[in-house]
Amino acid sequence: MNLTKTDKTTLTGLYIAKFDKEALTAFGFTGMWQAFNVIGYSLGSSPASIKNYRDEFDRLFPDNPRKGWQRPLKTRSKKIFADFNALSFAAFTDLIKSFLIPHYEEEKEIAAVIKSDMNESVAKRLITGKAAEEYFKITYPSIIEFENYDVKDTTNFACGFDFKLSLDSNFYCVEVKGLNANSGNIILTEKEYVVASELRTQYCLFIVKNFVEKPSHQFFFDPLNAGLSFHRNERVVKQIHYSTLI
Repeated sequence: MNLTKTDKTTLTGLYIAKFDKEALTAFGFTGMWQAFNVIGYSLGSSPASIKNYRDEFDRLFPDNPRKGWQRPLKTRSKKIFADFNALSFAAFTDLIKSFLIPHYEEEKEIAAVIKSDMNESVAKRLITGKAAEEYFKITYPSIIEFENYDVKDTTNFACGFDFKLSLDSNFYCVEVKGLNANSGNIILTEKEYVVASELRTQYCLFIVKNFVEKPSHQFFFDPLNAGLSFHRNERVVKQIHYSTLI
């Protein structure tokens, strides 16, 4: 299915208008603006666009508490409604998650094989993380410390940071984390911690916070020596393997 960014934004508006609070609960959102912010940034769109499409479809669903815009649907919205409105809640939720969770289809296939399910808290963290990364890509050019730097997305390289910013011989490695509220717990993996300790002032921890209301950011160069108190947490995982002799 080849959907554009605008198609996905429109579909999300339809989904929220149709299922209202049930839609928020499915993603662990505590309110509408958290949904608009997280989904909007995740799609590389604006939170206001998600709200506007919800408002456009609202009048078609009298069970929700809003009246919406009292005007005919635009051509694109009319087609989206005709093509997708019949989807069940489960199918529609699955579709929206595929927009927001990296490698969602592959994860679903693996889960089906091993008969497991993606933990709700894990899914919520992945969605917020993606929203934070997209926020960074939109925002970094306006930050004076990163002015004129070129950016390379390294999120799929498992190298201990999400983006590398370069300007001539200078560079910063940036790890992006997201918080739904203004404060909360930030976790660095062992690799992220080691890379941060090696790169020092060339490593930047970039925190996007307050998705529940209006996202803002805070960042730390050399985060291990920036007044933050990191505590080592260790978890022992039992691993089982099977061997054979050839």
